[in-house]
Amino acid sequence: MRIALMQHTARPLDPQHNLDLIDDAAARASEQGAQLLLTPELFGFGYVPSQIRAQVSAEQVDAARSRLRGIARDRGIALVWSLPGPEGPEQRGITAELADEHGEVLASYQKVQLYGPEEKAAFVPGEQPPPVLSWGGRQLSLLVCYDVEFPEMVRAAAARGAQLVLVPTALAGHETSVPGILLPARAVENGITLAYANHCGPEGGLVFDGGSVVVGPAGQPLGELGVEPGLLVVDLPDLSQDAGSGSADYLQDRRAELHRNWL
Repeated sequence: MRIALMQHTARPLDPQHNLDLIDDAAARASEQGAQLLLTPELFGFGYVPSQIRAQVSAEQVDAARSRLRGIARDRGIALVWSLPGPEGPEQRGITAELADEHGEVLASYQKVQLYGPEEKAAFVPGEQPPPVLSWGGRQLSLLVCYDVEFPEMVRAAAARGAQLVLVPTALAGHETSVPGILLPARAVENGITLAYANHCGPEGGLVFDGGSVVVGPAGQPLGELGVEPGLLVVDLPDLSQDAGSGSADYLQDRRAELHRNWL
């Protein structure tokens, strides 16, 4: 499977500009033979939680979602995006959705682990586990940003059969431990591949780290970007070659019932 990750700088509350950037990335990814494009967290409106809460209507979110479905269909590529939920501003969370190359939405997920006071004031946390679906010959799952920093979240996806976890993110503040330590650890301890697409550059008062990356099940980077806008295209290993380091099988060996009793 060949996948692509988009890394760019969004304009806050300018969905036409931001969705045009996604459309361009989808066209280029499709031309390079990618079957799926992963985009950053809340990219359609920019990562500005309080402004989204105050100024973005359910109708605007619906229009952005329709445009994204059209991009997937017109470019002939599966697309993962992140938007505010379809509810009114006081009831919605941060979502990630996967649409296939026909623009049909196959999976939706609401971010469980909200980050920081601004995000917690602007959105409602989800309560459902990450979805797992079969697509492109693999079992795919969705998480959003801070979710992936919790072992329980990635383990929930892996325990339900996920082989590739797709993560729209918005990581700022030079948090190098996330792509450098936590993502490889999550991949190794679950024997999975993680794809992590970030914003880059100044946006809404923050400076985003970039560093979008695909990490294989042995914790190895399969492809990564720097701090500038870019499109990362990665060929994932065949599943027969995609079995981690071989030194341990944490999913098989874990004593889940005992661990649950400890909690």
